[in-house]
Amino acid sequence: MASQSTATKPVKNVVILISGRGSNMEVFLEASRQGMLDGTIVRVISNRPDAQGIDTAKRRGIATAVIDHKTFDTREAFDAALAAEVASADPDVVVLAGFMRILTPVFIDRFLGKLVNIHPSLLPKYAGLNTHQRAIDAGDAEAGATVHYVTNELDGGPAILQARVKIDDLDTAETLASKVLEVEHRIFPEAVNWHLQGRVLHAELGAYLDGELLPPGGASWDPCSASSA
Repeated sequence: MASQSTATKPVKNVVILISGRGSNMEVFLEASRQGMLDGTIVRVISNRPDAQGIDTAKRRGIATAVIDHKTFDTREAFDAALAAEVASADPDVVVLAGFMRILTPVFIDRFLGKLVNIHPSLLPKYAGLNTHQRAIDAGDAEAGATVHYVTNELDGGPAILQARVKIDDLDTAETLASKVLEVEHRIFPEAVNWHLQGRVLHAELGAYLDGELLPPGGASWDPCSASSA
């Protein structure tokens, strides 16, 4: 995650959506503190008033908001309110960091090309839930995480960056989840930096990195460096 000077380019705004503790959000906050995020975190928004991550963001001096989904009659009404709050922050990227709501086109279409999520599997394998147990049950040799753009297809948006971990014989869903979370924390800020730097973008055919169309799983992360190939 190479830091770039903001003196010669406009500041890019980052909005983060959470639902709970926000461990991935904390990674972004730390990257920002170290000057390794190519944007400014301008707002952290939760759909749950009791989300611990809201308190964490407040302690770091980040503006926060809560849009409680339980106070809305429909998903679309909630998404419209959420979209209005996000839009007020003028985001260049919206990071879904443990945001546990399925978004509707009311929200997604408004920010298409700016929405970035991370999924705990080697997409396109195992969209949806219980990804670690499904990988173990299938006898896979590897699992991992994929950073991807969000579209109206659940976990089906173009992949940006993917990291792999070995599944050991004694792994359970819990131990595998711990290993995958470790690489999540490494690749998520890096992929978002690519977006902020203009290196990666969401186009009609998929995600492009440095002008080249990425494969279905995205770029492969190299754990020995801060970049991938």
